[in-house]
Amino acid sequence: MMESGARDLPELIAYQDGSIVSRQLVKTPGGSVTVFAFDAGEGLSEHTTAHEALLQVLEGAARVEIDGAEHRVGPGQIIRLPGGVPHAVQAEERFKMLLVMVRSDV
Repeated sequence: MMESGARDLPELIAYQDGSIVSRQLVKTPGGSVTVFAFDAGEGLSEHTTAHEALLQVLEGAARVEIDGAEHRVGPGQIIRLPGGVPHAVQAEERFKMLLVMVRSDV
């Protein structure tokens, strides 16, 4: 978990060759906030979660597929991942993102 105080989000996590790295910053019964670093070409295969999520790109670029529709996202952009809808993430280049998961069943 992240300690109190101002931080530069992209600097909270480092890239690792051939990997996806994550660091959970906040976890509560209402949801979580996690920062990810993807090496170029790495990705999360199609999956579904019960919870709503917002993905914000911190640096780099990725393709996000939501229910079969592909979206290209870059620095500063945000995209909603609806709960119960299949989605996948693929890094087009080294890419960092912030993922905010919101539980609706709390």
